[in-house]
Amino acid sequence: MKSARLVSILLLLQTRGRMTAAQLAEELEVSVRTVYRDVEALGTAGVPLYGDAGHAGGYRLLDGYRTRLTGLTAGEAEALFLAGAPGPAAELGLGSVLAAAQLKVRAALPPELRAHADRVGGRFHLDAPGWYARAEETPFLPAVADAVWNNRVLRVGYRRWREPTDVERRLEPYGLVLKAGRWYVVAGPGPRTFRVDQILRLVASEGEFTRPDGFDLAAYWTAYQRDFHDRLYRAEAVVRLAPGVTLPMAGRVNGRTEQDGWTEQDGWTVVTVPIESVDHAHAEFLRLGTGVEVLHPPELRERIARTVAELAGRYGNPAGHGDD
Repeated sequence: MKSARLVSILLLLQTRGRMTAAQLAEELEVSVRTVYRDVEALGTAGVPLYGDAGHAGGYRLLDGYRTRLTGLTAGEAEALFLAGAPGPAAELGLGSVLAAAQLKVRAALPPELRAHADRVGGRFHLDAPGWYARAEETPFLPAVADAVWNNRVLRVGYRRWREPTDVERRLEPYGLVLKAGRWYVVAGPGPRTFRVDQILRLVASEGEFTRPDGFDLAAYWTAYQRDFHDRLYRAEAVVRLAPGVTLPMAGRVNGRTEQDGWTEQDGWTVVTVPIESVDHAHAEFLRLGTGVEVLHPPELRERIARTVAELAGRYGNPAGHGDD
């Protein structure tokens, strides 16, 4: 739109100083003739914009003409640019919107704060997905985001983990959450939580829904995680840890993290930790090798003992190294 383009020209000149018509046209992806008309429109609107002829010429704003954001500290300016994660914004279809917003904020900052903000991009990079995690395809994410913005009812085909796996659902999407590189939509009635990558098909209804008064997405997500973890980690194990060893599951559960233990004379520490199941804990504890000893429950200790015995039998007499 022309109005948005005029603002972009103003902000580009305010941020970069003198720019030629060709440079502006390339930046805005329009013709040089369009830039000439836009510059004329800005001048008619009273913007003190001047054109210099010659090889080093170009358009520039009158010195001192700028719109500034006041009251920002250096730390606040840095946080604004750090919070603008380009990956998630692009997935939501808002990549260009984020870039435009950052340009506007940067142009409005005083030079000293702009320097602080520019430093963030070169020193911090946000990468949400975990290691070894396969990137999930979320083709319906922009449509879900649009429904969230506009209170549109969605009818979706959804794949869940239990039978029947493929079901039909009517969703009133209240909000989106990005957790460890995976998108979730919180939707009514309920509300309930759905993985966006498990949506098989989607139809946006013409009907609108009324968002519940006082619904707090952040508060809901905090409570949802706490409830999920409490349901997931229902059992406990007592283990001995070698000095310096940290449990892989420690700190995962709100309110049920590794309990205070005691240190024995040999430096090992006895602690009680929540576990999801014997199968899950068996795999987690084996990763620590000789740095952990399971004391309780008996079935977990016996399971690990059988695995260790099997490994000892397998590796105790390697092929090709038998007795003469």
